[in-house]
Amino acid sequence: MTATAPTQADRTAAAPLRVLICDEMNPGDLNHDGFQIDYQGNMDRAETLRRLPEYDALITRSRTKVDRELIDAAGPRLKVIGRGGVGVDNIDLEYASLRGLLVLNAPESNNVSAAELAVMHLMAAARGLTRSDSKTRAGQWDRKYLGLELKDKTLGIVGLGRIGSIVADRAQGLRMHVVAFDPYVPDSKFERLGVTRAATLDDLLAQVDAITVHTPLTDETRGMIGAEQLARLKKGAIAVNAARGGIIDEQALVDALHSGHLFAAGVDVFVDEPPAPDHIFLGAPNLGITAHLGANTFEAQERVGAEIVSRVLDALHGDVSKGAVNAPALDAKTLEALGGYLKLGEKLGRILAQLLPGAHDVEVTFRGEFPADPAPVVTSVLVGYLSGITDETPNMINARALARERGVNIAIREEQDSPDYQTEVIVKVTGGAKGEKERTRTVGGTVFGRNPRLTRLRDFRVELEPEGFILIASNQDKPGAVAKLSTLLGSWGVNIAGMALGRAEKGGQALFTLTLDDALTAEQLDQVRALDVIDSAYLVRA
Repeated sequence: MTATAPTQADRTAAAPLRVLICDEMNPGDLNHDGFQIDYQGNMDRAETLRRLPEYDALITRSRTKVDRELIDAAGPRLKVIGRGGVGVDNIDLEYASLRGLLVLNAPESNNVSAAELAVMHLMAAARGLTRSDSKTRAGQWDRKYLGLELKDKTLGIVGLGRIGSIVADRAQGLRMHVVAFDPYVPDSKFERLGVTRAATLDDLLAQVDAITVHTPLTDETRGMIGAEQLARLKKGAIAVNAARGGIIDEQALVDALHSGHLFAAGVDVFVDEPPAPDHIFLGAPNLGITAHLGANTFEAQERVGAEIVSRVLDALHGDVSKGAVNAPALDAKTLEALGGYLKLGEKLGRILAQLLPGAHDVEVTFRGEFPADPAPVVTSVLVGYLSGITDETPNMINARALARERGVNIAIREEQDSPDYQTEVIVKVTGGAKGEKERTRTVGGTVFGRNPRLTRLRDFRVELEPEGFILIASNQDKPGAVAKLSTLLGSWGVNIAGMALGRAEKGGQALFTLTLDDALTAEQLDQVRALDVIDSAYLVRA
């Protein structure tokens, strides 16, 4: 959805764009030039179905179900659906996208509230609030308990996004030292916030007195703080999870509290919500619990209404850079021509994010004659590269803005000839922590029919379908490497679905890739790297 913003005179002369708010919220000022905003909280469904065809945009909270029936009833006039808050589970996102409707939300509105709740849990854990409260209510006047001061302690933050950054600021106000681990954030942000960068999660764990997590829940972050990681914390440390249930392993957290390794902890989130009556958290010592209240403040609820109204109005004027949840609908001709390349670009970006996170330069080279302008493929590369590492879900609308926010420079090159394939997309990323040598990683691919294929890893030619788990191994070009690795994988019952070989020259450096049906554990990957025929090995998920 793009449009030239009308002038003020155009807006005055034209009929106003109409917006319907059908759920309870605090929408702020409803008087905006060029718009008629009708607010009727808790509008019943029959009335919404009847009136919606008269509107250009609909704004809801979680109450109204924006399903196929409602979308179909809206007719062709409706262009934008706004959801106050983070989730869009009440909206049939797939059908809305199919109908070409832009769906927006306002996830940032609760950033301050969520950050302050995490800090509250940190302070409550340090002073034993939960313990003292329960004892006092039970008639035990225990004044011998000794808590902890936070001043001069070191706080470790996992995930330095919007909420993590606010937590860092508040912690510094408490005179805490702050260390953070986030491979996807540039050094410039650490410097701007006055936060020390931890090179690895283990590096962070070894030096902090308390830890708090602020990352999205993905396959990579689920259980990332488990028993092994908690054991690396100092005895008497504090752990806080006010992000997503399961980032800190629930059983491991309870075990660490029972053993006394952790001084205390605080959680606002559970894997399953609401928790069962016999949930292990409910009987854990020195554990403060809240019922997923991160966004629940008067101020956040006021902000969310005004913010979603503002974003919907901007979108109706053609600015879809903020809060977009779904990708814009490409015209059928472009989608038909580039569909396979868009999928390829996202896969190339996702692979590179695992090989070199936190890159500051992304270069996309198009070789050969493409069936349509390949510019959208650059955006799909960024979608793949940023997936799972941001506070927002990257898509074809917001990916470039998210990349700029993280200091990522984008370069595009076009070469008329493609020596090996009719067309080829090559993506190179460059990055490295401050003071370290710059590193680059390169992957390339093409499309056969509509199916993506990997054609290049580093300087090696390969041909591999980018699906599932891919083990990338380098070695000297000598007999036996593949056989030894295959034997090791077989001993673990890991099936090889595909294989591709490449080498720079006979007897020199070689590279081979194996597509696996199952992932490898960190311990198994270490055993692969320990083989005498392997120089390096990485596992990525395409």
